[in-house]
Amino acid sequence: MYPTPKQLENYAELVVKVGVNVQQGQTVVVMAPITAAPLVRLIASEAYKAGAKNVHVEYNDEELSRIKYKQAPEEAFSEYPMWRAKAWEEFVENGAAFITIYSPNPDLLNDVDAKRVATASKTASTALSGYRSSLMNHTNAWSLVSYATPEWAAKVFPNLSQEEAVQKLWERIVDATRIGLQDPVQAWKAHNAKLLQMVELLNGKRYKQLQYEAPGTDLTIDLPDGHIWLGGSKANAKGVYFNPNMPTEEVFTMPNKDGVNGTVRSTKPLNYNGQVINGFSLTFKDGKVVDHSAEQGYEALTNLLNTDEGARHLGEVALVPHDSPISNSNVTFFNTLYDENASCHLALGQAYPVNIQGGTKMSPEELLAHGANRSLTHEDFMIGSADMNIDGVTQDGTREPIFRNGNWAI
Repeated sequence: MYPTPKQLENYAELVVKVGVNVQQGQTVVVMAPITAAPLVRLIASEAYKAGAKNVHVEYNDEELSRIKYKQAPEEAFSEYPMWRAKAWEEFVENGAAFITIYSPNPDLLNDVDAKRVATASKTASTALSGYRSSLMNHTNAWSLVSYATPEWAAKVFPNLSQEEAVQKLWERIVDATRIGLQDPVQAWKAHNAKLLQMVELLNGKRYKQLQYEAPGTDLTIDLPDGHIWLGGSKANAKGVYFNPNMPTEEVFTMPNKDGVNGTVRSTKPLNYNGQVINGFSLTFKDGKVVDHSAEQGYEALTNLLNTDEGARHLGEVALVPHDSPISNSNVTFFNTLYDENASCHLALGQAYPVNIQGGTKMSPEELLAHGANRSLTHEDFMIGSADMNIDGVTQDGTREPIFRNGNWAI
């Protein structure tokens, strides 16, 4: 049976010691669905063992969110409790570590007016912009993990009974997070070291452009001067290393927001705020999405692109080999944390300031001047496949292979 008590204990220890690397006297903030309470309790215990001063837990209930979207008046979605936004900013200022357990029901809001969802998302993003900025600057340690729920499992394994689907999903989580191993913490240290090797190789190349070719995709992405590739563990403002995503298989950097041209087609469905967007294509001209289509979720995609001006530009480019653990499971997870680590991906919206030299010390205007995108949103979408070829163009104009048939060629 998955997870065993030992595996769940390993998960909690991994999140505390590697995910956010809790320090003596630190506050830890945990955000989780109510169904993940067994893991949350173990995380709290591990955090206190590691020296945490206080563990603050915020549970959420997707069904309550659905009730609100279906029944609340329109004006409810234009309001956000500012006391909560201020509390999150206070946590940031006090050096808290943030743990999010992300286990959404992909079909939760499929029959809800997409405009309501878009309005609520933009309202929350605006209110929490200070908090989000701190996390994207890696000021504080933060980590995103998942927990198998019946609703999520039913979407991933629709032909199985509820119990069988949850068990199957836990099997995939156990494999992807390495919590079934004898020493998951050490296994993650070794994994981070391997990702760092690729990061160092790419940073040494200093490519000025990436060129993508795959069925439905013919895209060029300019990289700004001074761009930095990252992957695996990162250091926060105090030099404490943490893993933002668990699992992770990616290395990523910042594109030049005005240097993207051509068309790219998605290869996996995107679960965006409880609505599935699938089979979509985006056409870019001088960095901006000028045309888009979708086989499913066209309205949700349109609302995402209309969040603000920056939502039509890219903020992240990430490389993930097709021959990697999550990809090789041949499972579509309808959960971006997992699907993005099975596939090369891009992100619409906000860029990470840590992806350019000196970026965390730049003003928003300076970041824009260096090619970094600015937006209220940051939404990853998957474009990788076994047919993906990617070339890098060096500073002297030489074109060389980075990916062939979905895998590393360097």
